[in-house]
Amino acid sequence: MYQNNKILAVIPARGGSKGIARKNIKEIEGLPLIAYTLQESQFSKYLDRTIVSTEDLEIKEVAERYGGEVPFLRPAELAQDISKTIDCIVHTVNTLKYLGEEYDYVVVLQCTSPLRKAWHIDEAIETLLQSKETSLVSVSEVEEHPILMRTLNQDGTLKNLLNVNSTVRRQDFPSFYKVNGAIYIQKLDKKFNLETNLNDGKLAYVMDKKYVIDIDTLLDIHTLEFYLNKNFKE
Repeated sequence: MYQNNKILAVIPARGGSKGIARKNIKEIEGLPLIAYTLQESQFSKYLDRTIVSTEDLEIKEVAERYGGEVPFLRPAELAQDISKTIDCIVHTVNTLKYLGEEYDYVVVLQCTSPLRKAWHIDEAIETLLQSKETSLVSVSEVEEHPILMRTLNQDGTLKNLLNVNSTVRRQDFPSFYKVNGAIYIQKLDKKFNLETNLNDGKLAYVMDKKYVIDIDTLLDIHTLEFYLNKNFKE
């Protein structure tokens, strides 16, 4: 709880995965991937409850082993390749409400961001609740700058992605940020529904790039292993 607001965390973890089979419970340096997020959620000062949303019984068992709560399973139709994250978040919030448990904010923590720390979560909560906004998304500065990016025309010629002069010195490039997938926070007001776009959170929480990784490929896993083997610290 923060400023008398009840705060729910939801960790989406469906069983299917296109890139890496059983990704959310794949063991990395002695722990299943989901455990890294579960541990940090438990260290948070402000999260009142953390629910894992899954349709998968094995993921349920692993999550509960590492302190996660799975009081109900996600319907299979909300765990397909075409399913949106917001679908399972709304399902979780509405199911808890039906069970008599209501919250003021929901924090979405994806398993695929295992380097995110508890203090990141708490700082993000403070940032949003001390503002006048109702939504927040974590971002990090881009490495590949869009000033140097191009699209291809049908005739094979290049078109600048940004309508700016790309001869500017690199050190003079303006800062650009991308949504990094580590933290999403939404106020649970009347505007929160299936049409809510988590990536369109209004307020930014800027994270240092060293804490940002999105596990999607085997190369990402090897990168994570490198960080963990090097005793990655705060």
